[in-house]
Amino acid sequence: MISVRQSNERGAVNMGWLDAKHSFSFGSYYDPAHMGFGPLRVINEDRVQPGQGFGMHGHQDMEIVTYIIDGALEHKDSMGNGSVIRRGEVQRMTAGTGVMHSEFNPSGEELTHLLQIWILPEQDGLEPGYEEKAFSDDEKRNRLCLIASRDARDGSLRIHQDVDLYGTLIDAGVELSHTLGDGRKGWVQVVRGNVIVNGQSLGTGDGASLSDSGTLSFRAEEDTELLLFDMV
Repeated sequence: MISVRQSNERGAVNMGWLDAKHSFSFGSYYDPAHMGFGPLRVINEDRVQPGQGFGMHGHQDMEIVTYIIDGALEHKDSMGNGSVIRRGEVQRMTAGTGVMHSEFNPSGEELTHLLQIWILPEQDGLEPGYEEKAFSDDEKRNRLCLIASRDARDGSLRIHQDVDLYGTLIDAGVELSHTLGDGRKGWVQVVRGNVIVNGQSLGTGDGASLSDSGTLSFRAEEDTELLLFDMV
């Protein structure tokens, strides 16, 4: 079964410097019907104004994946990591026993547009960790590119949960497919574009839960960027 979470149904918060859309309950936005899906707890679409961002704050017992759509994000944390990630780059932070970090838009002119994803780990109390990697458009063009997984296979980032996270850029008219194994479920998040997933039309910002195993079909009605979560 496929259930659509339309973009305009998401929680919305606009703080001036931050324009955020929440697929699931987060912060001041609470909807008991949308608390997460499987181990997927948060998908926030954030637009951060130039020179603005999130000051130093803490996390614990969460796998946090940041996917840059446009612009750049400067990250600093209590583990000693500091970097600027840009479009095409993905960051994974294991909060584990506790970590502090900050995230800012380093540009004086350009907006930062990103997805921040929180995944519940398989166990609490993990050692905090950090990893980042670039995935080129060519790697994602008209194929499902594995960008994060439990076993870090095929050069993907490692996340401490049985989740395979794929990214793709599908040209208009191209069809892709993916099989969800027995006992697994899926979530599709459309970054931009329009795609038909198992007969259901999804547009920019839309998400969809897929609760049955079997074959997923994707047909891009226009150039489309999306993420696919294949998980327990």
